[in-house]
Amino acid sequence: MAKNKRGNRRDPDRTREAILMAAQEEFAAKGLFGGRVNTIARRAGANKRMIYHYFGNKEGLYLAALERVYEDLRGTERTLNLDHLAPEVAIKRLVEFNFDYSRQHPEMISLFNSENLHRARHLSRSRKVRELHSPFVKLIGDILQRGVAKGIFRPGLDPVDVYITIAAVGYFYLSNNWTLSAIFGRDLSTPTANRRRRRHNVDMILHALKAD
Repeated sequence: MAKNKRGNRRDPDRTREAILMAAQEEFAAKGLFGGRVNTIARRAGANKRMIYHYFGNKEGLYLAALERVYEDLRGTERTLNLDHLAPEVAIKRLVEFNFDYSRQHPEMISLFNSENLHRARHLSRSRKVRELHSPFVKLIGDILQRGVAKGIFRPGLDPVDVYITIAAVGYFYLSNNWTLSAIFGRDLSTPTANRRRRRHNVDMILHALKAD
């Protein structure tokens, strides 16, 4: 009997996770307005009523899907153990990770693009996302300070500005890959092109941080 009770307690967690995974796929493909709760429920193998029970409404589900994306990103970044690496190595790893993770998770790019169209109306209500980023900003700040102390990085660098730049050089290339390929007549989605861009991002960021 006790075993069954434990299994029943785990079922809501599995159901919620299945709903969020389905929601990420649906909203990434169709946006908030185009996404359908019925489709999400069917993909998750869940009752539609359970979605409203867990998330309140469609916008609540959309926000929860966004939060989950950020949780996964920040959680995976923590496994890099950047605080134990030499400053230059830590920044190199962060730049490489940011590019690789974004490339492997195109649904993240689509969801971010969608929320930017809404001017972050939903994300701005999320305390969870802000709490996720506070320790991450501190971590980058510590890496930069260690680099300054060693004479590797120049002083006065803002950790938020540095991270935005790291994210930008990877994000723009990937989110605009189709249009950039068409404009320049070059397939920028090939493994060779991605490797070249990854190296370029590392070189550009480290050069920008380097002490004079």
